[in-house]
Amino acid sequence: MKSKIQHCANLLSVLLSKIGWLPPLLARIVIGVVFVESGWGKLHNIEKVIEFFTSLEIPFPELQAPLVAGVEFAAGLMLIFGLAARAASVPLIGIMAVAIITAKAPEISSFSDIFGFSEFLYIVLLVWILVSGPGTISSDQAILKIKKEKK
Repeated sequence: MKSKIQHCANLLSVLLSKIGWLPPLLARIVIGVVFVESGWGKLHNIEKVIEFFTSLEIPFPELQAPLVAGVEFAAGLMLIFGLAARAASVPLIGIMAVAIITAKAPEISSFSDIFGFSEFLYIVLLVWILVSGPGTISSDQAILKIKKEKK
């Protein structure tokens, strides 16, 4: 009985090792799409975003709103394609931290409240991408492969 369990565990381990490329790809695409859509929406409703930033007392809302919208859109695309994904993660982490501190502040009564925010989940995924990289299926890896082949 033990050998069958061990065999199944070994088989599962082999199968999972073959799809190690999938989690970073899914994480990048999902979070990238979220930011592309958010940035696109902000860019096409910039006056409302400026009003919202003004209501949150974010400094220089006329400058910050288009900047945030553009960064969300461009960095989201970079994440989808896995192009400089680590670098793209950094400003998005900052944007989400500011969103929690400003827009979500009234909803925070204890530290654990933060865990329920989608913005916090985005930060967690972005930190993972920042630390682990974009994964095997990415423009970054394709560029590295081409560079290695040229040497």
